[in-house]
Amino acid sequence: MAFPSEFLDLAKRVNNWGRWGSDDQIGTLNLITDEVVRAAAGTVRSGRRVALALPLSQQGVQTGMIPGRVNALHSMIAINWELFGPGTIATSDDVVTMGLQAGTHWDALTHISHSGRIYNGRSADTITAHKGAAFSGIDKVPHIVSRGVLLDVARARGVDGLASDHAVTPEDLEAAEEFGRVKVRAGDIVLVRTGQMRLFLSGDRQGYAVPAPGLSVRCPEWFHARDVAAVANDTLTFEIFPPEIDNLMLAVHALHLVEMGMLQGQNWNLQELSEVCAEEGQYEFLLSAMPEPFVGATGTPVAPVAIL
Repeated sequence: MAFPSEFLDLAKRVNNWGRWGSDDQIGTLNLITDEVVRAAAGTVRSGRRVALALPLSQQGVQTGMIPGRVNALHSMIAINWELFGPGTIATSDDVVTMGLQAGTHWDALTHISHSGRIYNGRSADTITAHKGAAFSGIDKVPHIVSRGVLLDVARARGVDGLASDHAVTPEDLEAAEEFGRVKVRAGDIVLVRTGQMRLFLSGDRQGYAVPAPGLSVRCPEWFHARDVAAVANDTLTFEIFPPEIDNLMLAVHALHLVEMGMLQGQNWNLQELSEVCAEEGQYEFLLSAMPEPFVGATGTPVAPVAIL
């Protein structure tokens, strides 16, 4: 298909191909330096910890909209089995089948391609059925620990959740900065709260899914200018859905993952974090969001923790 000129112009302005060398596979995570992590550790004041992951179960966020992306199916393969004979210590064991992007997760840079390319100009053909992503798979990410910043767009606007047709703009992000008395800086991981997660937590799985508020195509330039390392939010689709540009689905995905080389996370539970940040008057924190190193995977479940 011919991509709209609006998208192509944005892609040129945020492109990071070659910025960290032609062999680079982790993109904007290069911005999380030792100095950034030392500074992030300095944000810890009370020691309060907030978990940001949803439970993994058959009652997860997936409703069948994306074929094959199944919620976690947990099965016991051994229950109190006396492995070494009667009267010996017994073991219980289990397995899980799930889509790696079914719940709270990171999208790897290979999750999206366009025009036959993935991040850093590599061919999308480097993703194969048997080996997955040869380049920029989630296993290439060694660690994700940095300063986290909550941009609580919903609370800054005085609402529990944004309307389903609300596209989060750079102006919204700046208003949330001012509300939280915090400034996004290089190497940060930005968490954008829309309040959409409240629908899922109340049992409205379909209402949570679509239509949904989310990031506007104008946001990638803002993140690019601030040298943000990664972005996550509390929605299924990440960007506003249905999209702003007619007949162009996942434009923000393409700008972040392909052009910028910036990880993005979805289905993060930011409800408790919103409350804690408001109580503490603190919208910056140490964030640990370690990827599970599935070799060749285009995404990974993650159990992030914010430490204030």
